[in-house]
Amino acid sequence: MSDPVVVSSGQTFERVCVQVCRDLNFIPKLNDDEESLPDFSNIIPNLNMKSTIDTWCDTVGVSRPQPPDYSTVERILRQQMPPPDVEIRVSEQELLRAVAHRAPMIIHHADSELMGRRDFNNSTTSSDESVIVAHSPFTPLPLTTRPACFSPSPSSSSSEIETLTHHTFFSNSTSTATEEDEVIYNKLKSSEIFDQEQGLIMMRKMTRTNDEARVSLCSPRILSLLKNMIVSRYSLVQTNALASLVNLSLDKKNKLTIVRLGFVPILIDVLKSGSREAQEHAAGTIFSLSLEDDNKMPIGVLGALQPLLHALRAAESDRTRHDSALALYHLTLNQTNRSKLVRLGAVPALFSMVRSGESASRALLVICNLACCSEGRSAMLDANAVAILVGKLREEWTEEPTEARSSSSARENCVAALFALSHESLRFKGLAKEARAVEVLKEVEERGTERAREKAKKILQLMRERVPEDDEEDGEGSIDWDRVIDSNGSIRSRFRVGGRNRVVTQNSSGF
Repeated sequence: MSDPVVVSSGQTFERVCVQVCRDLNFIPKLNDDEESLPDFSNIIPNLNMKSTIDTWCDTVGVSRPQPPDYSTVERILRQQMPPPDVEIRVSEQELLRAVAHRAPMIIHHADSELMGRRDFNNSTTSSDESVIVAHSPFTPLPLTTRPACFSPSPSSSSSEIETLTHHTFFSNSTSTATEEDEVIYNKLKSSEIFDQEQGLIMMRKMTRTNDEARVSLCSPRILSLLKNMIVSRYSLVQTNALASLVNLSLDKKNKLTIVRLGFVPILIDVLKSGSREAQEHAAGTIFSLSLEDDNKMPIGVLGALQPLLHALRAAESDRTRHDSALALYHLTLNQTNRSKLVRLGAVPALFSMVRSGESASRALLVICNLACCSEGRSAMLDANAVAILVGKLREEWTEEPTEARSSSSARENCVAALFALSHESLRFKGLAKEARAVEVLKEVEERGTERAREKAKKILQLMRERVPEDDEEDGEGSIDWDRVIDSNGSIRSRFRVGGRNRVVTQNSSGF
């Protein structure tokens, strides 16, 4: 074996062979015992076996094994598969020829049901950012609760889809629910690629607007088939499987089920290396799943934070960046995920986005959450966050009136982040004075939104605060924060010893 892996059932196989079995939706029988059937749902590299094989090859002087050819393995496995009723179409061009006489099915993408439709691909400003409302003393909360790739609004084509689905499955009674599930299940488990594709399209239509269908189709047997199709090498199969999963994840009852059945690692792989449309659906699904509080920690533990951060910065699709930002926002409402994202180096990356202006409002949403933990505040102060945020506020006040909505959102997030940074921080006051934050905050206090004015007012009060002086009789000295914090952010402590003033200077990073 060149790359041995352990599957969920405990056996070890060559990675290429496992991948071919998953692509073909085929589970080979190892012997006559049905209980010994391998489970290919998850794979883990068998590093111990690989090291043993490589060491043995190096010791005896033979070359290390090379991975088998994919097509050769596929041909051998197809010989072991039971013959289908009709010839399997393995080419996407053949699939297209098979449905060439049918009218094309147009499946639209749209924004949240709580916001107007936007053209994500042709956006020239940051006006696509979420409207925010107060959520806590520190952070805003996006109103968006649906992924950007989900379309609940009835267009002409979606109306046709609903009509077709209604006449096909809901003609006279609700007892057909079991029948429709069986139809979809039989198509999905078929070895015929064309049947799988039709089953997925049918499932995608049904779960678009029908809440009952989302619940009934989110069964373990259908989800197990859907999991294999998400890793299919046929792009049409993969795209429709991911779109169906997005629709299923919209129902609150399904969110925990999907995470517990192991979809998150697969979605992370798609987010890392999938096609543009597949990445959109993967980011949308992770965002939808992250809305459930019980899912926040598992999604973070399974490794979604870093791929989401990378997608926020570098994804080709604006939908992917949009949903990745909101996924990170909701995941970082969890303290464990906040700390982990800070350790992954997210703070410099996010402030780089703020400085460049690219997806700045999205980055600020995550920054507000990270500023709620001590690790995040410390990392931000080290990254010159106060000066960057104050500079962003100055820049936002000069925006054109046509960009007022996005500027308002960015200003609120900047002020919210500054307010969070000021919490229990001895360094904040000096850094804010150095950045000349008072004049900007006064302008916010006069002309900003109600939430921004409230936070700006509290920050200005903090800037004016002094620690009350102790009585002279007690022999203790007094601390005047306006004098002890110099322009470089250093902290000077002045106190009396034996009737004389002593000054001790300590760099602010010592705290």
